[in-house]
Amino acid sequence: MNAYRLDLLLFFIITLLAEILGTLGGFGSSMFFVSFSQFLYDFKTVLALTGTLHIFSNISKLILFRKTIDYKVFLWLGVSSVLLAIAGAYLTSIFSFGYARILLGLFLVALSTLLYRTPHVFIPPTKTNSILSGSVAGFLAGFVGTGGAVRGLALTSFNMEKNFFVGTSAAIDFGVDLSRTLIYLDHDFLQAQYFLYIPLLMLAAWLGSYLGKLMLNRINQNLFQRIVLALILLTGMSMLVQEVLIRI
Repeated sequence: MNAYRLDLLLFFIITLLAEILGTLGGFGSSMFFVSFSQFLYDFKTVLALTGTLHIFSNISKLILFRKTIDYKVFLWLGVSSVLLAIAGAYLTSIFSFGYARILLGLFLVALSTLLYRTPHVFIPPTKTNSILSGSVAGFLAGFVGTGGAVRGLALTSFNMEKNFFVGTSAAIDFGVDLSRTLIYLDHDFLQAQYFLYIPLLMLAAWLGSYLGKLMLNRINQNLFQRIVLALILLTGMSMLVQEVLIRI
């Protein structure tokens, strides 16, 4: 097997695993995909590939979870997410903040630990809480490449049933990723040599979403919430480790 085919195979395996974990965790694959693929590609390419993957991924989830969407949360959290994702994506094309991922990693570790240790504390899904959490998640999605963790924390704190969690998250994420991906592509973040990756993204998105849904049906609500928080904690720690290694 030549080096190029090996690269494609590794890319597909990483994408598939990220999609399964993202579906099982309920907040999309970007947290895992961005963390893994940064070791293989430059950051702008990672952003474009992540956005493209999420478009296919969210279409798959909208089909699989179409009957479990909370439209009230989707409206307020989704609109604010899309608007701030556009702002964050434009800022990425202009400049980057070197410590953004460190701050995000610290935030994820701290808040996921707090929610894990206090499982009976919930935040009401009010209009204000939905707009604020959607704004933060959307901006981070556009600027850093992953806002799903913040949205996952918000939906976990809202105590949403697991299938509504995944369906609502996918509905919100679709608008966010479509808007930011169009901006990435317009600014030539995805070079021609990576166009062959698009069919692999499509296949991994559908297969990973389907397998993730099968696994999700086998776990209860309490275990689901703990899995979400554990994955977010691990993602935050992964971000911190990566940033430390980059700076050594």
